[in-house]
Amino acid sequence: MPKNPPESMQHHLRQRLNDHARQNWPQLTGVTVRYRSGFAYVAGEVPDSDPLPLCRLRFTGVLHTWGFALYLASRGGYADNVLPSGLPFGSPEDALDCACGLYLDTPIPDRP
Repeated sequence: MPKNPPESMQHHLRQRLNDHARQNWPQLTGVTVRYRSGFAYVAGEVPDSDPLPLCRLRFTGVLHTWGFALYLASRGGYADNVLPSGLPFGSPEDALDCACGLYLDTPIPDRP
């Protein structure tokens, strides 16, 4: 069974995603991340609603590169997918932007 990232890396990922959400996705009050079997399950916290499942990140052993699977509400599960870059892996922020752009019906924000 794949291992979860070290606790320090888990904390760092949570912090990165919450910082990015605060700066780019005002519709979210926060981001929750839970870990299981080498995956990080990312959900958005929306006011007056249950957490919104967004995506699943696969731990690759590298802090800045994660595999990407989008949550499919129609299936109630996750499916491996590609980011706008055309790659099936990238930064956690890219994954969050992709999922939020789809589920929050808002264009992916421009980055400097």
